[in-house]
Amino acid sequence: MNPVSSPPPKSTHKASKTAWWKRWWRRLPPSRQDRFATLAPLLAVLLFLAAIVVAITYLRYEELEREQEAVTRDVEYAQQRLRLRLLERQEQLMRLARVIDNKEISIEEFEFQAESLISQFPELLAISWVNDRRTVLATYASPSTPPTLIRPAGTVLAPNETDGSFDLARDLRQPIYSRPLGEEPRHATLMLQVPLTEQGRFAGTVMGEYSIDGLMRFGMPPEIMSRYAVALLDDRGRVLAGSLQSPNTVLRLLPWSSQALEHEVPVSPVGNGLILKAQGYRTSQDIVGSGFFWVIGALSALTVWMLLGTWRHTRRRVQAQQALVAETNFRRAMENSMLTGMRALDMQGRITYVNQAFCSMTGWTEGELVGRTAPFPYWPDEDHDQLAARLDDELSGRSTPGGFEVRVRRRDGHLFDARMYVSPLIDAKGHQSGWMTSMTDITEPKRIREELSASYERFTTVLESLDSAVSVAPLGSDEMLFANKMYRLWFGTRGQGHRHLVDLAGNQPTPSPDNGDAVDAFAGMPTETLTDAGSENAEVFVEELDRWLEVRTRYLTWVDGRLAQMVIASDITPRRNAEALAARQAERAQTASRLITMGEMASSVAHELNQPLTAISNYCNGMISRLQEQRISQDELLGALEKTARQAQRAGQIIQRIKAFVKRSEPNPMPSDVAQMVSNAIELADIELRRHQVRLTPYVAARLPSLMVDPILIEQVLINLLKNAGEAIVQAGRPPGERYVELRVGPSRKDDLDVIEFSVRDTGNGVPDEMIERIYEAFYSTKSEGMGIGLKLCRSIVESHHGRMQVRNIYNGNEVAGCCFSFWIPVISRLQPEAGAPSPNTASLSDTERAR
Repeated sequence: MNPVSSPPPKSTHKASKTAWWKRWWRRLPPSRQDRFATLAPLLAVLLFLAAIVVAITYLRYEELEREQEAVTRDVEYAQQRLRLRLLERQEQLMRLARVIDNKEISIEEFEFQAESLISQFPELLAISWVNDRRTVLATYASPSTPPTLIRPAGTVLAPNETDGSFDLARDLRQPIYSRPLGEEPRHATLMLQVPLTEQGRFAGTVMGEYSIDGLMRFGMPPEIMSRYAVALLDDRGRVLAGSLQSPNTVLRLLPWSSQALEHEVPVSPVGNGLILKAQGYRTSQDIVGSGFFWVIGALSALTVWMLLGTWRHTRRRVQAQQALVAETNFRRAMENSMLTGMRALDMQGRITYVNQAFCSMTGWTEGELVGRTAPFPYWPDEDHDQLAARLDDELSGRSTPGGFEVRVRRRDGHLFDARMYVSPLIDAKGHQSGWMTSMTDITEPKRIREELSASYERFTTVLESLDSAVSVAPLGSDEMLFANKMYRLWFGTRGQGHRHLVDLAGNQPTPSPDNGDAVDAFAGMPTETLTDAGSENAEVFVEELDRWLEVRTRYLTWVDGRLAQMVIASDITPRRNAEALAARQAERAQTASRLITMGEMASSVAHELNQPLTAISNYCNGMISRLQEQRISQDELLGALEKTARQAQRAGQIIQRIKAFVKRSEPNPMPSDVAQMVSNAIELADIELRRHQVRLTPYVAARLPSLMVDPILIEQVLINLLKNAGEAIVQAGRPPGERYVELRVGPSRKDDLDVIEFSVRDTGNGVPDEMIERIYEAFYSTKSEGMGIGLKLCRSIVESHHGRMQVRNIYNGNEVAGCCFSFWIPVISRLQPEAGAPSPNTASLSDTERAR
């Protein structure tokens, strides 16, 4: 059998723990050992102070809890005393109410019993007998009652006087207390309503009014008043009776010292409207306990402060060493991470320092460069003399502050451009110990600068070869910032031409008259809005050049930050001449269209004229025959002559209207009456429609605004549309009952503009869908004998007045039941009236006079 191994002795186990502790302590760095050696006493002192604080706090909280229980018990006792006193007064008022219910008491006896109760119980201020209509039948008030609370017999109580307690007593048929009443808290009262009944019906109340201050003085036990600060509060926290301690009356010697102990409870049976609150008087400040605590705390704090002072001193030494190492490493890392090469020379021109960037630029290591003197290995062979002279100037302090450009050779033989800046190297004592040189590789920036220069030359060449004049000038100045060749050819090199073009285009802003800046009159203006805006175009005629120019202006910020205006003027004289020729051709086409229209309507016009002429002939022959036979009186002769004159006037109106319609004239926009234009067009178009037995139904809205249009051209559009509508109905072969054209004129809203819309509806076969897109093309017509210029001219006339024209078919189910041509003219037009253009009323009168 193997012998049982005995456990290791305790001394061996303890020695192993001590050896582990020593090994752990020795492995720590000295800074960590210093930190633990300082923190151990500090931790012990803090634990001792925490134990003292916990013990004193526990004992103090035990004492506060016992005191709070005593306060709660006493306040509940005081509340019970108040409750019993209120219930006793309530029971006495209820007995009085039962006597009244039994009709065993008169008003005099009621007042006598009320006086007896009030004199016996001082907290009662008044007792009143109130009927169901809130009228006081009898009352008695204490002599100390304020005048505002005295209610003589016959007084009607307002609802707000009882705070709703009267209504609750009537509804619940039980005694009801009101909330504390009165604006002044110290004179607040409490109202009790005891309901009266008569044969099961509510007959009023016995109303008792308590003085809350009286309840406090006569209902509170004296022993409670001697030990506590007692007060009665309302539901808003206002003190109604009694007094409470000020929050600042307790001296707080300990951090956990609390304010005076207090407890509050609602007074039953009043409820939450009346609250009893009591605060205990502090009889001792516990100065001994507080002093003991503060002495221990002060000694502990002194010990902690001394330990912390020692620790901070040690930490400062360690931190200084660490900061020195970190600063050295940081400077080295900063120098090595810089993209700018750094080189230091002593006073004899020997290299004493180069950073990593300098070595990367040249390709030489720090060991190969430090200690070298001129010529340096990164100098190009062909630049030795120049660089040696530069080095002499550098060592003599004659280097330029803006630096200088040199060529540097890399180790592999490649050259690059660099810029060097030289500054004195000052040591810690303020003495110059050498020269510091920074070197930057400028090969890429130099290449970009050369490319920008070439690009500028190309851009200038393009601007100089433009056939438009381009100029840039600051606002409010004749100074020229830029002018190309065409501008100099037209206006010279001065800025008057630029300003003249801006004035003609009307795009010159006006500086503020309050601006006192003598250099820039437009200083302070919001330039962002101007420069972000688009360009503005205007066509002007320059008399000095005898040319039409299209002037485009735009605001921009010049390179020096000033607000400038760029003007581009292009010669558009050939285009204006072509537009004038096209306008004359369009005018002749419009006149020809009107002549064609009247030619197509010639037979109808002849028929229309034949009727008044036949009537004139018949009237004349009748008058001649009756005059020969002497069978006509003077009145009959005058009547026949008047009828003859009217027929002649009618024929003259038809001829004058046709003459005005086909007369060739320049387009003349003028304020025109819409109803008059429609009437003139209907007068001519209706002749052709009646010949085809087509009924015309116009609908013209009342009080339409006048339009700035050429009335003859708008009448031409209406006549063409009405004539086409009638021809479409004839081609469709509609029966007489379905032959009608509807003309509607009224206000509308199109493209956010107020417009007058004209629409012509017919009952023809409509326009085939495949022809709608081509219906406005020149020389395209859906009629076999049509020339294809009518609708083209109509659309051109409408668009020349800034309007739009459209066509759509009218469907009855799936069948085409007609067609609707419509166009609209804006009410506010950009057309300007010709000089001397007549008003709409004047034009109408002139047409009437011509017809006569």
